[in-house]
Amino acid sequence: MSPATPAPVRAPWHDGPLVPLAPGSEPPLAAHLIIARSGYWHHGIYVGHGKVVHYAGLVGAWRSGPVEEIPLARFAAGQALWMHANCNCCFDAPETIRRARSRLGECRYKLLTNNCEHFCNWCLTGTSYSAQVRCCLRDPLAALRAAFGLLLTIGGMHRFAGDGA
Repeated sequence: MSPATPAPVRAPWHDGPLVPLAPGSEPPLAAHLIIARSGYWHHGIYVGHGKVVHYAGLVGAWRSGPVEEIPLARFAAGQALWMHANCNCCFDAPETIRRARSRLGECRYKLLTNNCEHFCNWCLTGTSYSAQVRCCLRDPLAALRAAFGLLLTIGGMHRFAGDGA
């Protein structure tokens, strides 16, 4: 591992270690990608050719965004990219990608029951699940940090690369 690549981390709200993706490298097909945002982690599925399918979720002005396919650089938004190491996948890469793309355009985001992490876990395992949500329900301080980060993001105080900022 090069000195510029961070070491794997274990986060209490993830089922396994998060493995850093070296800058400029391409993730494996169907990789469960994760980036840190203010107070929470955002999730997407790598579908190849520099593209990620993710749930846009709550965006500025409290609007709910769709499941969309975007460039990897826009997904990363200048942040370090991480991959979920223990996926316990039930599907191979082509099927995971097919599942992710089958929901393109869907606009049924719900923070506690259908967020970006629920989406990725469903694509990979068939089970809609969010370890972050479960962590927040168990730990009020984690919930407070996540809520503050979401308010910053939704209020437009936290900008992402590629969003016109």
